[in-house]
Amino acid sequence: MAFLALRSLSKVFGDFAAVRDVDLGVEKGEFVSLLGPSGCGKTTTLQMIAGLAEPTAGTILLDGRDITNEKPNKRGLGIVFQSYALFPHMSVAENVAFGLEMRGVNRAEREARVKAMLQLVRLSEMAERYPRQLSGGQRQRVAIARALVIAPPVLLLDEPLSNLDAKLREEMQFELSRIQRSTGTTTIMVTHDQSEALSISDRVVVMEAGRMTQIDAPFHLYENPANAFISSFVGKMNRLEGQMRGGAAVIAGITLPCAPAGLSEGTAATFTIRPEKIALCAAGQGLIDGTITSRFFLGNTWLMQVETLAGSLAVSLPNQGEEPPRPGSPVALDWPASALRVEEGG
Repeated sequence: MAFLALRSLSKVFGDFAAVRDVDLGVEKGEFVSLLGPSGCGKTTTLQMIAGLAEPTAGTILLDGRDITNEKPNKRGLGIVFQSYALFPHMSVAENVAFGLEMRGVNRAEREARVKAMLQLVRLSEMAERYPRQLSGGQRQRVAIARALVIAPPVLLLDEPLSNLDAKLREEMQFELSRIQRSTGTTTIMVTHDQSEALSISDRVVVMEAGRMTQIDAPFHLYENPANAFISSFVGKMNRLEGQMRGGAAVIAGITLPCAPAGLSEGTAATFTIRPEKIALCAAGQGLIDGTITSRFFLGNTWLMQVETLAGSLAVSLPNQGEEPPRPGSPVALDWPASALRVEEGG
């Protein structure tokens, strides 16, 4: 049995089903992210696990114990909110010690555990400072330390990085992963940011309209999206309409190699290919010719749009230190047959 199990969990507000009949098992020590757009039900699911929202139906089991109707303080879970919710009048050490004090832990043990936790989150020198004297990333680490110091069976993170700027958010993804791996705490994180979910999770749960539509390891989720929504939400995806003929994709009358799909001859299908799987080469030397219509420099990559007879295709090229062809240039596109796939559910 999974350490944390959600069984047929639902939450209905009037006529609106925020979460519909979800099932999820999380193993001890696992880091699982709930990923999806606003309104998909991920935060409501987290709130039900925390005890902050009452399920309409279903069961929540923690290490075999039914906690569906337990009060939040009885569950003993660690929670980090989007706003961090630090006490402004308390120092860093006092904030971290708060949960221990509420549990009646004696002073000597409190001080020892707070000291160890501040070392873990690399804030030992900030112990006497107040939240207003800290950066966003430091405040986030204080919130994590406060949640972890009580040694919770499960840590719940509600959009923990959303208030940080882009550079700090990326740095904190790996810091968060380091802290979680160090403690081995079972963790569930809610996020709408695919890079957060893919970079630090053991498994990612994609939610759509209140349902869990795919539960998978990050790499497998990215490479094998279960439906059109996931393929477009997780990363960029080119989508082309065509038919299967002779084991190849026929798009706008052009035959292009594709991965085997097991479709009968002449079956209409949607074909997909990731921008980074496409190579740019000289006109006449690839699978299909085209013209660059736009390009954007993103630092480590160039994102280009290429108009072809099969349609407009986004192409992502690594920055090799040389400027690629400009808009208006004739080019050709090439890719391995395995990169062009029939969309699942399409």
